[in-house]
Amino acid sequence: MTLIKSISGIRGTIGGAPNEGLTPLDIVKFTSAYGTWLKQNNPTGKLKVVVGRDARISGLMVKNICIGTLQGLGIDVIDLDLSTTPTVEVAVPLENAQGGIILTASHNPKQWNALKLLNEKGEFISAQDGETLLAIAESDAFSYAEVDDLGTITQDDSYLQKHIDIIKNLPLVDCDAIAAANFTVACDSVNSTGGIFVPELLRQLGVKNIISLFDQPTGEFPHNPEPLPENLGDIAREIKNQGADLGIVVDPDVDRLAFVCEDGSMFGEEYTLVAISDYVLSQTKGNTVSNLSSTRALRDVTEKHGCSYQAAAVGEVNVVNKMKETNAIIGGEGNGGIIYPEVHYGRDALVGIGLFLTQLAKDGRKVSELKASYPAYTISKNKIQLTPAIDVDDVLAKIKAKYADQPINDIDGVKIELGNEWVHLRKSNTEPIIRIYAESTSESSANALGERFVKELGELAS
Repeated sequence: MTLIKSISGIRGTIGGAPNEGLTPLDIVKFTSAYGTWLKQNNPTGKLKVVVGRDARISGLMVKNICIGTLQGLGIDVIDLDLSTTPTVEVAVPLENAQGGIILTASHNPKQWNALKLLNEKGEFISAQDGETLLAIAESDAFSYAEVDDLGTITQDDSYLQKHIDIIKNLPLVDCDAIAAANFTVACDSVNSTGGIFVPELLRQLGVKNIISLFDQPTGEFPHNPEPLPENLGDIAREIKNQGADLGIVVDPDVDRLAFVCEDGSMFGEEYTLVAISDYVLSQTKGNTVSNLSSTRALRDVTEKHGCSYQAAAVGEVNVVNKMKETNAIIGGEGNGGIIYPEVHYGRDALVGIGLFLTQLAKDGRKVSELKASYPAYTISKNKIQLTPAIDVDDVLAKIKAKYADQPINDIDGVKIELGNEWVHLRKSNTEPIIRIYAESTSESSANALGERFVKELGELAS
């Protein structure tokens, strides 16, 4: 069993002993810490928290414990139940709530779940706030409400439509153009809440022909829920068999977005942000941001439009902070995460769908032709499993010293520039691994670069 406590929340596998897996006691403990932190920041007045969940098998159990704990602290709850991460992020400020909790382990397999924690803006809490919260949890510094002061629960199923309305009303989303294009769109919602949200969004955007795969929110994922090419064989076959124009894939909490071309080939998660940024910048000039592990194609496209690109440390909070610092009009991560501040500062697959379908309708080219118009880079993604005996900081310091004569960025792990290639080595915040990202101009050269550093790290760690 695994339990990972980080500044952004708590993530773990269901079951096992307390403090070793995500057990009911751990859910109570960290929800109590979050509620206590909110009360410290808001010492007067009644508090309100928005709670939503993906469709994981454990979701209802986790939600009931989480909401009951918030009630016990005297905090009112707006329960969205089956929802998406970006929908909860949208709901928090609209409800004038002091915070939000999303119960989802994102792309992790079904045995995982997590509490993702938001501030009053509907954004993930900061590193400093996360450290404070963890300290509260470790000290058990909780005080619960008397019976007359318990929190209330309000069920609210209106935010599916509210979120869709916001997207439809964006100046850069054109429902008439989408309807006129008469697209046939296949979507894979991995039997989570995307099965509720994505087809309904498509219908309201004007898509009449929808092929909906794995759209029952049972939490029984039909394949690995991470939207990577090796997991998307079903939708690729369906696109070719039924002559669809596009495939849309989301992860269980609908904050990551991947496309599949009309010929069944992968558009590539990395190019989700590239393409949508290209469209946004063609209509509105401004800066862009992605993280250090994302493709350089975003920089190329940004500079093509005469605008400026900046890189941030990995992690949505870091990307958002850099976007605010540089007044970026769009940004995100190479995992298919689109952040469009005109709606909110959070990764939002639903917003990405609206923007991309408008782009495709107005561009007139096939999806594969649009992809071919962008600079061709390939990223190899590898990882090394960590053991308690491995000193990660020491290993990264050794690799940095070995390549000291190359341009190095160490704001987040170690990123090494090697001519027209780069490699980024960093410890994961969510899993006990070192991630190794390597980019080059071909798949074979990117794979070779990644394998080279897997070997070098292995030797240095031994």
